[in-house]
Amino acid sequence: MQEESDLVTGEAVVLDLRVAKLASRGVAMLLDVLVQAALLLIAVFVLVFAMPSADSSLALTLLLVLFVLVVIGYPVLFETLSRGRSLGKLALGLRVVRLDGGPIRFRHALTRALAGFFVDFWALGFLGAVAVIVSLTSSDGRRVGDFLAGTLVIRERVPESAQAYVVMPPGLEGWAAQLDLSRLPDDLALASRQFLGRYHELRPEAAASLGQGLAHQVANAVGAAIPYGLPPWTFLQAVLAERRNRDQARLAQAYVRPAPPVQYPPQPGYSQHPGLASGYVPDPPRAEPENPFTPPS
Repeated sequence: MQEESDLVTGEAVVLDLRVAKLASRGVAMLLDVLVQAALLLIAVFVLVFAMPSADSSLALTLLLVLFVLVVIGYPVLFETLSRGRSLGKLALGLRVVRLDGGPIRFRHALTRALAGFFVDFWALGFLGAVAVIVSLTSSDGRRVGDFLAGTLVIRERVPESAQAYVVMPPGLEGWAAQLDLSRLPDDLALASRQFLGRYHELRPEAAASLGQGLAHQVANAVGAAIPYGLPPWTFLQAVLAERRNRDQARLAQAYVRPAPPVQYPPQPGYSQHPGLASGYVPDPPRAEPENPFTPPS
């Protein structure tokens, strides 16, 4: 059973994050190691065929550089570009986030990768023993790299109770239809939806502060100011409802294809008239055959 984090933001709001424990993180790590091993194998083959006559010291130096680039550069590159997801984490539905629930940056990914290499797994980690021990003793399953970087690995599938079904506030349909939502990050939209789902569970001052902060972040992302006098939660509702409606419209357009026109074959008793574009006209009526039966007189 997955546990939810008890992390608290500066606004005294408990984050509703489902933390990833040792088992799922171990499987994701194994997948990443397999990918790294494949990359190293390819790099070694390229090095051998490209420099067959290189001396042993140069070859050893190049192999060490390649090892460091793959082992450290791989997680840094993927977690920075994908905002917290390596290939293994992507396959398991995991993501690295900051302790406040926000997306990580390059410095977080670099700190986690360096700590993973020197402390958690390879250099001094006894092939992952340090990471396993620290993760088991941590309530959130964090390893040394997470403590140094201030990060947490979570599952991206949040509980249904934290999801709010948003509806478009009356009178804001036309205004919301003009918004540019292409730059609205998924994590910011998810945080806004979680806030709306737990709005009534928060203290009034915390709800007002957190709602105002989220509304300003969303407004900056979509490039539109909050309408004067509109409460932050109403603004968030309008943006999320419009985003959902557009996603549903795109899915419907992708799956619904127009049916091809039906071609009806010529019906008996009708002949095609070359001068009519609409198709068919009835044949001239035929004379009825004489009745061979003569009633008795």
